[in-house]
Amino acid sequence: MGDPGKFLTDLYKCHSGTRDLLTSRPMRLARPAAIFALACAPALALAACGPAASTSAPAPATSAATPAATLAGTTPSQSASAHPTHPPATSSRSPHSEPVRTTPQASTPAAIHADHVVGHGTPGSCTSQAVVQAVAAGGVIAFSCGPRPVTIVMTATAKVRNTSARVVLDGGGLVTLSGGGVRRILYMDTCDPAQTWTTSHCQDQATPALTVENITFADGNSTGQVYDGGGGGAIFDRGGQLTVIDARFTGNRCDSTGPDLGGAAIRALSQYASRAVEVTGSTFTGGVCSNGGALSSIGVSWVVQDSTFTGNRAIGDGANPAQAGTPGGGSGGAIYTDGDDYTVTVDGSVITGNSAREGGGALFFVSDDKTGTLTIEHSQLRGNPNAGFQTAGYPGIFFLGQGHPVVLSSSLS
Repeated sequence: MGDPGKFLTDLYKCHSGTRDLLTSRPMRLARPAAIFALACAPALALAACGPAASTSAPAPATSAATPAATLAGTTPSQSASAHPTHPPATSSRSPHSEPVRTTPQASTPAAIHADHVVGHGTPGSCTSQAVVQAVAAGGVIAFSCGPRPVTIVMTATAKVRNTSARVVLDGGGLVTLSGGGVRRILYMDTCDPAQTWTTSHCQDQATPALTVENITFADGNSTGQVYDGGGGGAIFDRGGQLTVIDARFTGNRCDSTGPDLGGAAIRALSQYASRAVEVTGSTFTGGVCSNGGALSSIGVSWVVQDSTFTGNRAIGDGANPAQAGTPGGGSGGAIYTDGDDYTVTVDGSVITGNSAREGGGALFFVSDDKTGTLTIEHSQLRGNPNAGFQTAGYPGIFFLGQGHPVVLSSSLS
C-alpha cells in the first residue's frame, strides 16, 4: 500500500518538523512521544499497514538519518514550572541513574532525505574533503560510509558559510570526525568576513542554524586559533543558533592557558536573540583546555539535558582576571560560562570526575552584573575537585549571579 520511498520522505519531513518542536524552548514540552504520534500519525499509519499490505514493493532500507534515533534522544523532562520532588514513574530519567542512550543506526544511504551525502557506501569514499565541501554547501548532510563505524580524519576544518540558512550534520550514529589531535573540526562564525559577512549585525543574526546529531567529534584541537577569542577544539560557533543532539565528544583540546578562552569540545558566542544553546543526550569525555574542559561561552545561555560529562579538565593557571605573574585560566572543569544576563540549566545529567586547577571543578558560572541564574535539576554532580575555590555548600561549583543556584531533585557531592 503506497510507495515506500514516499513514506520515508514523508516520515523524514514529519520527523524534522517534530524535532524542531521538541528542541525549541522557551516553553518546554511534556512528552515527545505524544507530539510525534500526533504530528506523524499519517506516516505512522503507513508504516503500520503499508509494507505488510503490499506484496509488490520491498520494505524500505534503514536510513542513516533515522528519525527514531533522533527522537529517542530528545526526551524533555517535566515542565520546569512543576518542579516535582521526584520524577514520575513514567520518566526515563532518575537522579540516580545514567541518562538513556540511543542505539546507533545502520549506515545505509540517506540520499533520499539529505541535501548532501558524504560517501558512496564505503569507508574509503568518506573523506575530509567531502565533509568540508558538504558543510560549505549547507543544508542537511548525511553519510553513506558502509554498515560499520567509520572515523574520518579531517585534513582541514569544515567551515559553515554564513549564506546557509541551516546546516544539519547527521552521522547516523556511526560516524566519527577526528581532528587528528592537530586541528579544530567544525567552525561557524557569522562575524568572520572570510565566511561571508551577510549582515551589519553579525553578532545577532538568525542564520545559519547549525545542528549536529548522532555523530562523534574526537581529538579536535584549536590551540593557537585565536580569532574571536579562540577555544572550541571540536566546534567553534559564534552567531546563528547551535543545537547538539545525541553527539559524543572525546579527547578534544584547546589552549592550555588564558583567562577567558575555553571549551575543549564547544565554544559558543553571540547566539541569535540570546537563545540558549541546547545540548541533549550527549557525552563529553577527556576534554582539556585552559577553561571549560567540555563547554565554554561568554554571554550565552545553555540548556543541557540528559547528558554526561566525565574526565574533563580545566588546566589554566591564575583564574580570571589572571593573577599577577600568571597566564590565567583554570576554571570550569566541565562547563565554563561568563557574561552578564544569561542562564544555565543542567537537567537530567551526570557530571562526574572532572577537575579544575582554579575554581569550579564541575561548573564555573559568573554573571558580572549578577542577573544570571543557574538551575540544576534531576542531576548528579559528584567527585569534581577544584584546587582553588568553590561556592560554599555547592561542591564542584563556583557561582556568582542572582541569588543562589537553584538545585532541584539533584545531588551534589
